[in-house]
Amino acid sequence: MSRTDDSSIPAHARGYDGFGGTVGRTTSQSTPWWPDEPSTPERAPNIVVVLVDDLGYSDIGPFGAEIPTPHIDRLADAGFRLSNYHTTPVCSPARAALLTGVNPHRAGYGSVANSDPGFPGLRLELADDVLTLPEILRESGYATFAVGKWHLVRDADMSPGRSRKSWPLQRGFDSYYGSLEGLNSFFNPNQLIADNSVVDVDEYPEGYYVTDDLTDRAIDQVKALRAHDADKPFFLYFAHIAMHGPHQVKDDDLARHRGRYREGWDEVRRKRFAKQVADGLFDPGTPIAERNTEPGYDAAPWADLSDEQKRRYQRYQEVYAALVDSVDQSVGRLLDLLDDLEELDNTIIVFTSDNGGTAEGGATGTRSYFSQFVHGPVPHDWERDVPHDEDLIGSADLGVHYPRGWGQASNTPFRFYKGQTYAGGVRVPFIVSWPRGLPRDESDDGVRRQFSYVTDLTPTLLDLAGVPSPQTRQGVPAADRDGVSITPVLRDPDATSPHTEQYAEFGGHRGYYRDGWKLLSLHDHDPATVDSPRWELYDVRTDPAETTDVAARHPDIVAELAAAWDDAAWRNTVFPLFDTPGAAQRRRPAEDARFASPVRILAGTPTLERYRSSRLIAYRDFEIDVELRGWSAADEGVLVAHGDQQGGYLLVVEDGALTFVYNAYGRITRVSGALPSGTESVTLRADATPHVRWNFEIRASTRSGEVSVVRLPDAVQLVGMAPWTGISVGLDARGAVDPELRRRRGVFRAGPGLVAVTYRPGAVRVSAQVRHEIDDHAADNAD
Repeated sequence: MSRTDDSSIPAHARGYDGFGGTVGRTTSQSTPWWPDEPSTPERAPNIVVVLVDDLGYSDIGPFGAEIPTPHIDRLADAGFRLSNYHTTPVCSPARAALLTGVNPHRAGYGSVANSDPGFPGLRLELADDVLTLPEILRESGYATFAVGKWHLVRDADMSPGRSRKSWPLQRGFDSYYGSLEGLNSFFNPNQLIADNSVVDVDEYPEGYYVTDDLTDRAIDQVKALRAHDADKPFFLYFAHIAMHGPHQVKDDDLARHRGRYREGWDEVRRKRFAKQVADGLFDPGTPIAERNTEPGYDAAPWADLSDEQKRRYQRYQEVYAALVDSVDQSVGRLLDLLDDLEELDNTIIVFTSDNGGTAEGGATGTRSYFSQFVHGPVPHDWERDVPHDEDLIGSADLGVHYPRGWGQASNTPFRFYKGQTYAGGVRVPFIVSWPRGLPRDESDDGVRRQFSYVTDLTPTLLDLAGVPSPQTRQGVPAADRDGVSITPVLRDPDATSPHTEQYAEFGGHRGYYRDGWKLLSLHDHDPATVDSPRWELYDVRTDPAETTDVAARHPDIVAELAAAWDDAAWRNTVFPLFDTPGAAQRRRPAEDARFASPVRILAGTPTLERYRSSRLIAYRDFEIDVELRGWSAADEGVLVAHGDQQGGYLLVVEDGALTFVYNAYGRITRVSGALPSGTESVTLRADATPHVRWNFEIRASTRSGEVSVVRLPDAVQLVGMAPWTGISVGLDARGAVDPELRRRRGVFRAGPGLVAVTYRPGAVRVSAQVRHEIDDHAADNAD
């Protein structure tokens, strides 16, 4: 009964609207009432979605890999493999589509969440009318947990005081633990988030590894729920930071894969494809794509490499295999938990990847990841691979990535990589298991070859769980979903796919699928040609690896599908496409101006967020003023540090000497001078040049005047995604700018004589075209 039905409540009373009981002047004259709690269908299944980052089609045992993945194999043995599952070419769009069932541009993620171009399909935050899977499930009585990589938050919104409307808790999760970033260090993450707050950690404990940490947190969330509620179903979204670079692994995991890749990528591709055919993923006689030969995408024949190249390149792939191994171990721990709870039988488990394997390591791979990440007009002597000791490949000291020949092996049997709309970028492994609700007949091999797309995951899970979708979100009519339930395909191997056509677009690359035909174009990165696609056509029913272009034979189909792509692009907010070279950087001008204003940071302030820190120094002159009070000859410690092993700088006082450490993407330079007695302040001055360089000078001020202590001329600037860890005052927090100093002195805290540090950004000296090209490439690839 509402208050309007209760005549005992006077008209002027307030606060009783919506109350279903009766109200008198005393409780004896009143009837209590409680609103219904959300309820789930009887015996509703738990749901676990394991999403891996940059894992290629053939990288796990059930899809052809030689890498042992016994726990993932167990899922496939009990469930179903979708061999024709498609996703988006890059990560943020895939995550948005997976969690909403809405096509990526309509969801606001036509690109990765590292910019803010100011157009509808590139909002890079979820709109108010877009319902997410956890919001729907929570409304129906599920507990909802998320761990791992999120990457649905703009760079500018990762720091305190910024909007959290696209953070996990605001989009339906009860709790969250992980990284908002598109990538991170495995041993020293630059920033972790617990729910809505930064985890304030100065130094990670010995033996820390992020995959283990995330798995511990996921298990703890489920255990805690079961200790309080034995029956409530849960949704766990486990989004791994692996396999994204920089690749780093534990020694014992790496040891298991030493020597596995002596044969090279060509032989690995051949063996993986033979296993895929034997396992029924493809028919005998299906052609495999040849090695990529297009400039910028090409991979050398393994036989043509030198012995030195073969030795180093196989080390990169050993590290990659160890990463896959670590993910499989994580899956095994989740399965053990569900076994212990006796809930494995009634848990829907999905295992898949956000996009295909990547070519970001370049033709030769790299031991200096963020340096390789920088594309565009950088200095002629730019080091893309600082030649570190090969024994360090995979360790916490380096950031590495494999050569792109391994990327194509990852995507066996397809062409191209993450970032392109060809199969190598968008066809990934997909396994779903639910023994109670999706039992598999003994005569069924569990392989499903029907087309499906990432937007189908949300409607399929809701369909399987029997959970209805609300029609509104926060009072606003909910956007309609583009995905469809593929439950009929899972239950019947002969069922027809309900998803018959799908557009694709990223960075000017285009694709359109309809009933077995696939139209594709590869953008050549010339802005003038972004809206002039050179179409190719493939019959992927018989040529799934897209080896034979039949466009010339079927101009009518090309024209039909090209028109369909154009229509879908307008219906899904794909336009406009970027075609203006040197245009304003794809960020809000007011945001850039605000983030580049001076800031005074007190000693003891938690580490600043990465993007906020980078805006203070990027491409510009800057000064760092270090305030000291009562600093004596006995005082020492790190005054300020910015960055980590992958690139950064710090000022440290040790044994009376002031040292400036500059880490140029892993190449470290140290310059020292005596700190004058009675120093009251230290100023670091960086003068930028148009050629992406800095000239550094550090001066000390006493009552007697100012003196130059050290200089470092002609240092390459830290740009793109470096420095990765933000600014720390009074210590070198998290990842070490100077690993040798960390081993000797730890984070090396300064004493009470350090008061504060003030950053004063100066003039930008690098041309707009140069910085936009560098930053936009970095933003597009940091996913």
